[in-house]
Amino acid sequence: MTYSEPDDLRSVRAFVAEQARTLGLSDARIDLLTVAVSELTTNTLQHSGGGGHIRLWGANGRLFCDVVDGGDPRPLGREMPSAQALRGRGLPIVERICDSVQTVAVPGGTLVRLCLTL
Repeated sequence: MTYSEPDDLRSVRAFVAEQARTLGLSDARIDLLTVAVSELTTNTLQHSGGGGHIRLWGANGRLFCDVVDGGDPRPLGREMPSAQALRGRGLPIVERICDSVQTVAVPGGTLVRLCLTL
């Protein structure tokens, strides 16, 4: 699925939930994955000036979700910002609600791969 505007976020969330359900992810974990993907796609639209695409698949008892955009690689492993901070919680939240998160530079942008155990 591709996305390019804020109006696409509702469709992104619906797509992720539907695909995750089809792959056998539990409802509670679907909610977590949907929050994680929503954070990443919102960051894309706010900070990279473009859109991206999303792909989900299952393998070996795990669900994988790639979010690819034209932005720069994201630094992972950051501490959660203080409660007074205005920004910067998105990626730390994503890292805490997914079983693993990886980021890789790809031609023209960045791929963020999320993994959740089915």
